[in-house]
Amino acid sequence: MNGETLHSIGDLARRTGLTVKAIRFYADTGIVPPTARTPAGYRQYGADSLARLELVRTLRELGVDLAAIRRVLDREVSLTDVAATHAEALDVQIRVLRQRRAVLTAVARRGSTPQEMDLMHRLARLSEDERQRLIDDFLGAVFAGLHENPAFAAVIRSLTPELPDDPEPEQIEAWVQLAELLHDHDFRATLHGMAQGLAVDRAAEDATGLPRILAEAVRARVTPAIEAGVEPDSPAAEPIVTALAAHYARILGHPASRDPRTLYPVLAARLEQMNDPRRDRYLSLLAVVNGWPAPESLAPALTWLATALRTRMPQR
Repeated sequence: MNGETLHSIGDLARRTGLTVKAIRFYADTGIVPPTARTPAGYRQYGADSLARLELVRTLRELGVDLAAIRRVLDREVSLTDVAATHAEALDVQIRVLRQRRAVLTAVARRGSTPQEMDLMHRLARLSEDERQRLIDDFLGAVFAGLHENPAFAAVIRSLTPELPDDPEPEQIEAWVQLAELLHDHDFRATLHGMAQGLAVDRAAEDATGLPRILAEAVRARVTPAIEAGVEPDSPAAEPIVTALAAHYARILGHPASRDPRTLYPVLAARLEQMNDPRRDRYLSLLAVVNGWPAPESLAPALTWLATALRTRMPQR
């Protein structure tokens, strides 16, 4: 063999760390055939065989199947292409394993029942397309008839959950609870009513310096009052109630001459509709899933103003 140093199968096993049995298997299947044989029929291997075996061992340790290895060695495909394909496959496996770890961690943290664990696993392993269909169905019902309004594109985005490829256990747990809300048809109907009210708010003009959107106006006026310890039935609450009722009258397009106190029952009912605890829960879970800061609840301000309105309603 032109002076090439040849190695016995035992020597090759010591050099590569492979077993003699494995090297014989690779030889018998034609993946790494022997370079030559001794007169007694023993296999001998040259430098090229050693290099091929080193490559085979590395690729097998990386999880590459024998068929792909054979194609690389036979130069039917490049090592680069095989590596890229298997790296992509490993990415998928890693995401699945991390997702399973997150589910198991969440189950252990919550002390879930077998039924809850099964639900969590099924919801967590939904494909990206399946999750998106569930989300689109929910948001489609909430914003039915309002999609043509360009102002709602940002609102819809702000309510869209996006579970990352590598979720933390708390994100898996939040997604499962969020998915349960997405299936709640009564909650969909409630949010749809809120969305219609928001459409009215956004269409209104206001020259008082208050935010046009009712929820923002309530937060701007009422939160400081709560922080200052103003009680909703106290005289100090009167100017806040009057200002917000007048603001709501402008949102509805009522003439300035109309007494805004006549709107107290309507506004109180509107605030109570907005003050659905499921809304705050949805926004809190959404923040966890999307990795956003925890939102500030509007519930205290809505409760305060609704109470202030109802204590001042005209007696019949």
